[in-house]
Amino acid sequence: MAIIETQELTYTYSQGSPFEKTAVDHVNLKIDEGIIVGVMGHTGSGKSTLIQHFNGLLQPTSGKVLIDGVDIWADKSKIRDVRFQVGLVFQYPEYQIFEETVYKDIAYGPRNMGLDEAEIKRRVMETAADLGLKEELLERSPFELSGGQKRRVAIAGVMAMEPKVLILDEPTAGLDPAGRDKIISHIKQYHQRTKNTILIVSHSMEDIAGFADKILVMNKAKLFCYDDTEKVFARAQEIAQIGLDVPQVTKVFMELKDKGLDFGKEVYTVGYARDLLLRKLAEKGGAADC
Repeated sequence: MAIIETQELTYTYSQGSPFEKTAVDHVNLKIDEGIIVGVMGHTGSGKSTLIQHFNGLLQPTSGKVLIDGVDIWADKSKIRDVRFQVGLVFQYPEYQIFEETVYKDIAYGPRNMGLDEAEIKRRVMETAADLGLKEELLERSPFELSGGQKRRVAIAGVMAMEPKVLILDEPTAGLDPAGRDKIISHIKQYHQRTKNTILIVSHSMEDIAGFADKILVMNKAKLFCYDDTEKVFARAQEIAQIGLDVPQVTKVFMELKDKGLDFGKEVYTVGYARDLLLRKLAEKGGAADC
């Protein structure tokens, strides 16, 4: 059964006013449990509005959102529980840090869930380790940390609630390449430990191409596609036409294909491109030691 399902999900801002705008238009979607999904779309495509429905921050104008097969708006009094099942980390979450120590900030969500101190401590310690936050940092003020460390503290605070679904909106925004790599590496480590479903919203296909199981693309409020990563990249030209930038390595292999060098596979990571080229060289008797 799908962990997230939408049925004809539609959301209209300022309904009935001169400023009325449909941001999500009759979206039907099923996301399986335990996978990593990259959520893509140009500015104004509807992707941010879509993800805010998954934990009940927005209520559909029409249609349904189901988590684990249950309509989250069937009983409005239980919408708070939905937000413990589906954790949402907004862009630049470090601006929401407010506690006096790193430990207390990570513990804030679990404590609001009514957990005992032993369980809170377990969650804080495990999540801090997932995010590469050393134990000696936990008693320091989060405001003394670097920008990248603050980002990881903020993400850890949502992870520590152990939601069935973790949604991260542009988790690497504003970070340098080293910082981006660290965040992605820690997200992968968290996923390996928990096997929970993760949705990562990003403008950069390069950031998520190497580890997303599936990619969801929104365009003009509609679901453009939702499929396995390789199949989505097979539509690289279409994706480029709707304003999204495919990875540089994909562009190189598209050019090679146009020139008659078809490798028969969609290439979207540098590592895969290297291995593919080495195999081709070996098959043709070329140098395989590079």
